[in-house]
Amino acid sequence: YKNVAVNGPTLTIRKFLENYISMEQLISSGTLNRTGAQLLKKYVESGANIFISGGTSSGKTTLINALSEYIPRNERVIVIEDSAELKLGKIENLVQLECRNSNSTGKGEVSLSTLIKNSLRMRPDRIIIGEVRGEEVFHMLQAMNTGHSGMSTGHANSIEGMLKRLETMYLMAVSIDINAIRKQIADAIDVMIHVEKIGSKRSIVEISEILGYEGGEYIIKRIMKMNADNILEFSGGES
Repeated sequence: YKNVAVNGPTLTIRKFLENYISMEQLISSGTLNRTGAQLLKKYVESGANIFISGGTSSGKTTLINALSEYIPRNERVIVIEDSAELKLGKIENLVQLECRNSNSTGKGEVSLSTLIKNSLRMRPDRIIIGEVRGEEVFHMLQAMNTGHSGMSTGHANSIEGMLKRLETMYLMAVSIDINAIRKQIADAIDVMIHVEKIGSKRSIVEISEILGYEGGEYIIKRIMKMNADNILEFSGGES
C-alpha cells in the first residue's frame, strides 16, 4: 500500500480506508435503494452542488464518504473540516485541510472561512466542506457560485429547515437583504438530500432539486421521497 500524507502524519491506504462505508453497503443496509444510488451518482458525476441535511448521527458524513466513490478520478478535490472525519481514500488528487484553534495568547486560529477562501487558490475542481455551522456559509456559497463543484452538510430537521438555517448562518457574516441571500442559496445549491435516523436505521428520506427563487419562495422539485412504507421512491416532482 502506498503511503499518503494526511494532516501531517503518514498513513497507509489500508489504515486510511478503515471504517469506510461504500455506497453498496448503504444499499445493503437499507439507507437507500439502488434507484436512489443511481440518481445520486448522476448528480455527483455531473458536478452538481450537493447539500446534505439531517440530525446528529443521522449519517451525513457517512453519505458524503460513499458519494465520493462517484467523483471522477481526474478531479482535484479539497476537503475542509473543523475536525477530520471524512475518509475519502479512493480519491487520488486529494488535499485535506483542518481548522486550528487559537493558542493560549489568542493567536494562530485557522477558521473554516479562512480555509475555504484559501482553497480557491489551490485550483480545486471540487470542494467538500464537512459541516457548516456559522459564517463560513457565506464563503461556501461564494465558492459554489463561482464554478466550483461542492458538497457540504448541516444540522436540520428538514430541507426547508436547512434552507432557513443557511439564511441565518449567512447573516452571521454579512447583513444584506434576505431576498438576495435566498437568491444566492438557490443559485449555489443544486441538490439537497435529507437523512434521518429512524430507530436504529439511517435512511435517506428525501432528494430534492433547488431550481431557483421567485416570488419570495424557493422553487423546490421533490425528486425522491420516502413513502408510508419507508421506501424511497420517485415523487412526481411536486414542489
